[in-house]
Amino acid sequence: MAQNIKPTRSELIKLKKSIKLAQSGHKLLKKKRDGLILDFFEILKDAKTIRQEIVALYKTALGKMNIARIMESDLKIRSLAMAIRQKPDVRLKTKNIMGVVVPKIESDPITKHFPERGYGVYHSPSIDEAAYSYELLVEKIIKAAEIETSMKKILREIENTKRRVNALEFKVIPERLAQKKFITLRLEEMERETVFRMKRIKA
Repeated sequence: MAQNIKPTRSELIKLKKSIKLAQSGHKLLKKKRDGLILDFFEILKDAKTIRQEIVALYKTALGKMNIARIMESDLKIRSLAMAIRQKPDVRLKTKNIMGVVVPKIESDPITKHFPERGYGVYHSPSIDEAAYSYELLVEKIIKAAEIETSMKKILREIENTKRRVNALEFKVIPERLAQKKFITLRLEEMERETVFRMKRIKA
């Protein structure tokens, strides 16, 4: 059946260009994959650090709040919390890492001085300390959200890039190289047949 196929030189040229393009794409995707993996491990280190910091800040804030509850009353703390009307303005932007769009979270300053908190003239050092501890915790949580989301997006892109690299390396390129070999051999065979026929015609 294969002997009846008559490929042309233009098909071979087109296939060679296709192979070259696939090999170039494979090389670029491997570079992208390797770059993303390096970025991922850098972000992973930040993620591990920030998780530890969040745990430490949460423990501190919880301790400060317990002291405030002893020094004041739960009712007083709740009423002061309800009096606060100002909420931090959080803005979601984006940045680009190796072609991957990841979030960049910006916000107004979370930590405040006593007069800026908005719970009136009532002043309690223990409540201020508890409030400040929780403000630090919120700041760190916002940063953690940016890092964790970036990490997930980059990991997803690494998996997609790996699939494309493997498809090119183990399927597309080998299939096209085999096709090229077959067409080359078939063209050589057709040339020999033509030469043989010409010799017989001359004879």
